[in-house]
Amino acid sequence: MKSVIITGAGTGLGRELALKYGKEGYHLILVGRSEETLLEVKKQLNNAIITVLDIRNKHEVDENIRFLFKEYNVVGLINNAGIGIFGPFVKIKENAIEEMFQTNVLGTMYMTQAVLPNICELDGSFVMNIISTAGLRGKVNEAAYVASKFAVRGFTESLQKEYEEKPVLISAVYMGGMNTPFWKGSEHVKDPSKFRSPAEVAETIFSQRQQEYVVIESK
Repeated sequence: MKSVIITGAGTGLGRELALKYGKEGYHLILVGRSEETLLEVKKQLNNAIITVLDIRNKHEVDENIRFLFKEYNVVGLINNAGIGIFGPFVKIKENAIEEMFQTNVLGTMYMTQAVLPNICELDGSFVMNIISTAGLRGKVNEAAYVASKFAVRGFTESLQKEYEEKPVLISAVYMGGMNTPFWKGSEHVKDPSKFRSPAEVAETIFSQRQQEYVVIESK
C-alpha cells in the first residue's frame, strides 16, 4: 500500500487531508507535535500510524524519515504544518519571527530534503507544499508571516525547475483563510466562521492534486 506523510496532521486542513487521502486508499503517516490530536485523527482512519516529530529539528526529521522509508512504501509528502503570528510589523517580537521561519520555512525544507531523494524517481510520487495566499501577495499586519510564505513559494518554484525532468510532482497550494484552530488566540481574524471549512478546502486540493499550482481564495 502506498503511504503519504502529512505534517500538521492533528488538526484543521492536515486532519481533513488525512481523512480524504485515507478514504482514497492511501496509508497515512500522521506527523505532528501533539500525540493526543494525532491519535484522534488516527481513530478515524483504517490504515494510519502517528509520528510525533518536531519538524524544526533536522536531526529528528532525518532519523524519523530514515525509519519510515525502511518500513513503508512512501510515495508522497504534504508539507502542511505552519504557524502564524500577526500584528503591526514593528511590534512582532524576535522569537515570533524566528518561530514562524523555523516552522514554516525550515520545517518544510527539512522534511522535503529528507523525503525527496527517496521518491523523486517514482511514478506517481509527489511533494505538496501548503503555502497560503500569503505567499502570493502582501497583507496588512502579516509582514513576517507573508515573508515566510514567500520563502516557501520561492523554494517550491525552484524545486519545480530542479525536478522538472523527474516523475515526481512538486506542487504549491495557495489557499485563503479557513475556519480552523489556526486563529485560536489571535485577534487578527475576529470571525473565522466566515471562511471555508477545512473539509471543503481539502476536497478541492484533492480534486486538483495533479496540478503544480492550486489557488483557493477565501469566500
